[in-house]
Amino acid sequence: MTKQEDNKAVVVRWFTDFWGKTCDLSVVDDLAAPDMLLKYSLHEPRRGRDDIKAFMTDFRAAFPDLNFWATADLIAEGDYVVGQWEGGGTHTGPAFGDFLAGSLPAATGRTMRFTGTTVLKVVDGRIVEEIGLDDGVAALTQLGLIKAA
Repeated sequence: MTKQEDNKAVVVRWFTDFWGKTCDLSVVDDLAAPDMLLKYSLHEPRRGRDDIKAFMTDFRAAFPDLNFWATADLIAEGDYVVGQWEGGGTHTGPAFGDFLAGSLPAATGRTMRFTGTTVLKVVDGRIVEEIGLDDGVAALTQLGLIKAA
């Protein structure tokens, strides 16, 4: 396998086991570099395995049906893998205050569904950064944190 194919395999496992329907947090120890950066426009940047695990634990507690899936083939070049995705979930869990635009009280019942593109940097089989651009306006509008124009 080429380096790009190896990197794609890492990202497929990450997308499936971390962001997919059923989260297995052990994948963070398996695939994330110790000081990995996770950065999306909806949330404060997260750094390091423990911070990333805490983020996902809280996110999935608030949105128990959280799920993201690929919508296009991955593109790889050098250390970088780019993926397009769609996902979302329904807020039926505890209060959630991780959105940069505000907080949700417990169990609002609001559903978000949105798309995005993510660039992951993979070095020696470990993800060192995941930087995504998502349709945060759609998600925040659906959750009632910002008003539609």
